Amino acid sequence: MLWGSGRESSNVEDNRGIGGGGLIVGGGIGSIIIGVIIYLLGGNPNQVLNNNNMTPQSEQQQQADDSSKKFVAVVLGYTEDVWIKLFDSMHKTYQDPHLVLFTQYSQSGCGFASAATGPFYCPADEKVYLDLSFFQEMQNKLNASGDFARAYVIAHEVGHHVQRLLGITDKVDALRGQLSEKEMNALSVKVELQADFFAGIWAHYADEMKKIIQPGDIEDALNAANAIGDDRLQKESQGYVVPDSFTHGTSAQRVYWFKKGYETGDLNQGNTFKSPEFNLN
Repeated sequence: MLWGSGRESSNVEDNRGIGGGGLIVGGGIGSIIIGVIIYLLGGNPNQVLNNNNMTPQSEQQQQADDSSKKFVAVVLGYTEDVWIKLFDSMHKTYQDPHLVLFTQYSQSGCGFASAATGPFYCPADEKVYLDLSFFQEMQNKLNASGDFARAYVIAHEVGHHVQRLLGITDKVDALRGQLSEKEMNALSVKVELQADFFAGIWAHYADEMKKIIQPGDIEDALNAANAIGDDRLQKESQGYVVPDSFTHGTSAQRVYWFKKGYETGDLNQGNTFKSPEFNLN
C-alpha cells in the first residue's frame, strides 16, 4: 500500500498513556507535577514524562509507534477524501469523525473501553477508538499482516460512522428492546457486514483517486476479513461454533461484502438488511 506521502488527517487524538482520565507516569515527582499541569491545560503530558524513560528499547518502540500513528493519520485522511466526495455526490455533507489512539483502556462516549475489545466506533461521540497494539495482535494471533489489512480495519470503523451519518444507526437503535437476543445478534451481523461493504467502497475509490493499492493489498484485506469472522474465531477459541451468537458475520460473509464494495464501487448495492424484518434502507 502506498501511503508514505499521503496527507495526514488532523482528526487524530493521541491519548496514548492517558487511560480513562488518569495518567500513566514515570520519572521523578517534578516531572509528574509538570505532566499533571500540562494535562490539565489540555496538552500531552507524555512529552514530558517520556523524556525520563528513554531507554534504547523505548526509543525503538517510540519510533514504531510514531510510524503507526502516521499510518493511521494518513489512512484516516484517505477515508475523509473518499467519503467527502461520495457524500457530495449524494448531495449530503460528510462530517469527519475523530480517531482516538489510546493505550490499554480509554473512556469513550459509549462507556469504558479496553484494548481487549479491539477497535470500535462510538456513535455517541462520533469517534473511532484504537489501541495500536491491535495491529500486532492481528499479525501475531490472527496471521493478518500487511498495511492494507490495517487500513481495512480503520475503513471498517469509519464505515460505522457513515452508517451514523446516513441515519442507519438510529434505525437500528430504534429496534433495541423490540427484538430477542437472537434477532438482535442477526441485526448486528447485518450492521457489521454493511461496514465491511463500506470499507470495500472506500478501497475502490481510494485507489481510483490516489492509486494506493499495490499487488497483494486486496488479498491482505480479504485475509483480515476472513480472520475475524465469527465462525473462525469461535472455532479457534472453543472448538465449535454457535451461529445464533454471531454478531459480526462469518468469514465468508465478511469477505463477500468487502469484495462487493471494492469490485462494484456502487453504494446502492450495499443493503445488507434486505429481509422482511430488517429492511432499514
